[in-house]
Amino acid sequence: MTITEKILAAHAGRKEVSPGELINARVDLILANDITAPIAIREFGKIGAEKVFDPARVAFVPDHFAPQKDIKAAEQCRMLRLFSRDQGLELYFEVGRMGVEHALLPEQGHVVPGDLVIGADSHTCTYGALGAFSTGVGSTDVAASMATGECWFKVPESMKFIYYGSLGRWVGGKDLILHTIGDIGVDGALYRAMEFEGEVVRALPMAGRLTMCNMAIEAGGKSGIIVPDETTEAYVKGRAKREYTLYSSDPDAEYVDIREYDCTKIEPLVACPHLPSNVRPARELADTAIDQVVIGSCTNGRIEDLREAAEVIGGRKVNPNLRMIVIPATQAVYKQALKEGLIEIFIDADAVVSTPTCGPCLGGHMGILAKGERAVATTNRNFVGRMGHPESEVYLSNPAVAAATAVLGRIGLPDELGL
Repeated sequence: MTITEKILAAHAGRKEVSPGELINARVDLILANDITAPIAIREFGKIGAEKVFDPARVAFVPDHFAPQKDIKAAEQCRMLRLFSRDQGLELYFEVGRMGVEHALLPEQGHVVPGDLVIGADSHTCTYGALGAFSTGVGSTDVAASMATGECWFKVPESMKFIYYGSLGRWVGGKDLILHTIGDIGVDGALYRAMEFEGEVVRALPMAGRLTMCNMAIEAGGKSGIIVPDETTEAYVKGRAKREYTLYSSDPDAEYVDIREYDCTKIEPLVACPHLPSNVRPARELADTAIDQVVIGSCTNGRIEDLREAAEVIGGRKVNPNLRMIVIPATQAVYKQALKEGLIEIFIDADAVVSTPTCGPCLGGHMGILAKGERAVATTNRNFVGRMGHPESEVYLSNPAVAAATAVLGRIGLPDELGL
């Protein structure tokens, strides 16, 4: 079996499972945010449930419109607060404790290898970087799972992606996943588990792995996953809140498709409007003027991403024709960035730094685009109207390209700044 099949079998109390089977499986963690949890709370009440199955296994993270941007957002967040208080939820993260959910939960050790995690947010697939099976579900599934501790699944087929060679300067996990989505398309892994492996992935730090698994959904994937290794154990050691199990794929496991990529040929990439699969080398877009740069999100808002951006923009200024917004993904990332002097670097460069929030990624707040404006963002989606007006445009890149763009006022590379 593949690692995905082994995790699903273990949680279904089965010796083995096969792709296409419908199973019921126990969940280790259930997640919802200030957009999706209110629906789940209402449905939880409708089915007559009184108590969640385990108050230590349900996580509510108000991060999309928090800190609350308006009255409607405040009402949504209040629902989470009152329900969490009533149910005694141990994993309710109020503003001040919260961060972008998919950065926060792994950082705090609430997701561990071997877990089965569901979340009412499509980017729940992020946690596959830890060797867990994690996937997005609807709010009604979350409601049923909060009551029962179980969820139903169709066992997905698995695709294997092998990355070999070595990465060039300013090329990272974001470029690997953009290259992959560019190759297979936004439905190329529809309802499949995307398993990433190879020497390049094994050498990739956890931040890059989280970025890759985060965007599996942008290829239609049911999940993204990486077999845990020394890097995984080094990350979870000391932060894991529970015991964990390290699963791996059998050498004779079956995959519906296997793709191999020579990473020495991959350069810094940009996904152009209006699909994550519309990928081009950044160097080919040098005539594209930009109005806003956003560094942050559950894709690239970790301390490693902020360090990369600061290395590029340090000692330079944001182009006067452009605005730059930096959003640390969690309070811990914010604090570490302060300690390392990164926040000072960004402010000295004339960038603005926000409290942790999803904010502009989903067109929520803290950086909405006007008609005709273009943004380069380290986020994960660039659909029509994703970050504001339907006639605005979003380009996706890694933090280094985004920071270089902020200086140049157009899409550009760190090389053009002598780096």
